[in-house]
Amino acid sequence: MSNAPRPPDPSRIAAAADAVDPVFLASPLIGNRALDERLGCTLLAKVETLNPIRSFKGRGTDFAMAALPAGVRRVVSASAGNFGQGIAYAAAKRGMEAVIYAAETANPLKVEAMRRLGARVVLEGQDFDAAKLAGRAFAEAAGSMFLEDGAVPEVAEGAGTIAVELTRGGAAFDAVLVPLGNGALATGMGAWLKAERPECRVVGVVAEGAPSMLRSWRSGSAVETEAARTIADGIAVRVPVPYALACMGATVDAVLAVSEESILAAMRLVHESLGLAVEPAGVAGAAALIEHGPRFRGGRVATVLCGGNLTPDQIQRWLCPPTPAGERRPERGNA
Repeated sequence: MSNAPRPPDPSRIAAAADAVDPVFLASPLIGNRALDERLGCTLLAKVETLNPIRSFKGRGTDFAMAALPAGVRRVVSASAGNFGQGIAYAAAKRGMEAVIYAAETANPLKVEAMRRLGARVVLEGQDFDAAKLAGRAFAEAAGSMFLEDGAVPEVAEGAGTIAVELTRGGAAFDAVLVPLGNGALATGMGAWLKAERPECRVVGVVAEGAPSMLRSWRSGSAVETEAARTIADGIAVRVPVPYALACMGATVDAVLAVSEESILAAMRLVHESLGLAVEPAGVAGAAALIEHGPRFRGGRVATVLCGGNLTPDQIQRWLCPPTPAGERRPERGNA
């Protein structure tokens, strides 16, 4: 794997589209007329929740792990859960050891999934970036490879295969709305789209309570925040990744922030309209259409529903609206 800070390469993204494990490729692209009417635009949604890890992360991790130097037997990383599952899946099929650091507050379903896939999971720190520091320190002390999400071109190039499928499918769209966390999805998809559909706007979407990447993109330099307060753990970034930030200048046209209320509304709208249980970070693009609708009114927009790892409690709290006072929720089995 190259250590040079080269940007994601469209030719390598095309190669990744043929090289990534097929279980992560050819995800459905769906639309819904009723959803379009509610949003005021035509929305095409790439569904990345139907693979073994319920997330797009398997694309980038598989491509990156295939590019590791010969002889690497252990990979250390940090994750809120989905990237770690991708690392675990790719490591297991190559007979490698995966050590994943996650925050003590990490989603327990994602932690269990990483362990079930064979990773050794270490819980340390109160948020993702604290866990990343601990993981990096462990890797340095152990002489192990540390693979950071958003920090190497191969991860972005694997994620960019989603854009390859969008364009090769013949769909027409004016803009693509992409959840923006560590930046691999936005920069990978953006690199392909700027080469193949330069007229298409690439818009990253952050949570209002985790504005580090938005502030960094605006200023052109890394801006850390004191905290990342959002239910969208997949984009809860407090410390920006310098490599991703450097690549965004040529791959991302705009960055928008969305509120927690818009994220919840988008989760429920996607669930009601498409029948999909998508996690908060995964609906960031749809949340932007709710909160910033006039920007996209009447257009054709694509987004990535990029993760579906929700605990039963989260599904109950976030997707099932409370019963109004005075009404009884029907008993199971009642007509």
